[in-house]
Amino acid sequence: MAIRHYKPTTNGRRGMTTLVNEEITRSKSEKSLVKTIGRTGGRNNQGKLTVRHIGGGARKKYRVIDFKRNKVGITGKVASIEYDPNRNANIALINYKDGEKKYIIAPNGLKVGMIIENGPQADIKVGNALPLVNIPVGTMVHNVELQPGKGAEVCRSAGAAAQILGREDKYVIVRLQSGETRKILGVCYATVGVVGNEDYNLINFGKAGRKIHMGIRPTNRGSVMNPNDHPHGGGEGRAPVGRKSPMTPWGKPAMGVKTRKSKKASEKLIMSRRKK
Repeated sequence: MAIRHYKPTTNGRRGMTTLVNEEITRSKSEKSLVKTIGRTGGRNNQGKLTVRHIGGGARKKYRVIDFKRNKVGITGKVASIEYDPNRNANIALINYKDGEKKYIIAPNGLKVGMIIENGPQADIKVGNALPLVNIPVGTMVHNVELQPGKGAEVCRSAGAAAQILGREDKYVIVRLQSGETRKILGVCYATVGVVGNEDYNLINFGKAGRKIHMGIRPTNRGSVMNPNDHPHGGGEGRAPVGRKSPMTPWGKPAMGVKTRKSKKASEKLIMSRRKK
């Protein structure tokens, strides 16, 4: 995947880059796998703002992705690689032998015409999904389940992958993208390979308007707000935080403070924390 640079013909163009989507083979999505989604604007059912910086954006429809990969023993053929406006990774349309069609996250190296398979008997090949206990040590995987049958929850974004380090009883030891090492039940499914579109993080959006098209509204610093809007606000001219540590808009400590519950059930499965 190549990065396209632009000449600085305007202020917005200066430094702007985009991806050259050479992998994408089809621009139209599969109608049966598309759903209409509404816009929330970051508000709940009472109309109150619960998530900031959400609003606007281009119209888009949701592509239903098969994160469970539970069609065991039925082979499928890669029909096309498509763009998905709801995620930074590309998706692949799979035509299964029984006539069913499904979308999956497109891993790096997946091409149109390749055959993929799900289940314990599947080969260790890019795009195949099988239980962690059946995957050799050292293999890079993505779309990793944390609970059997729930569907993939980890390593789903562009360029993400986890590495299998070993086995311990009924668990498999996995090192995640963040650097965290943890145990996952061996019966949980994962897909072989690394998620494609790995150059996505090199994009320079160049101007605020491109973020607005994505539905991301501007973010203001707390220090430029009034005291009734943010703990950092107020004062004449530029002023420091004025607290022992930076605060959230709701007065809770921010930046570097651990928020994970210490008595969470999965705490015992984490062998080493992520790298700072």
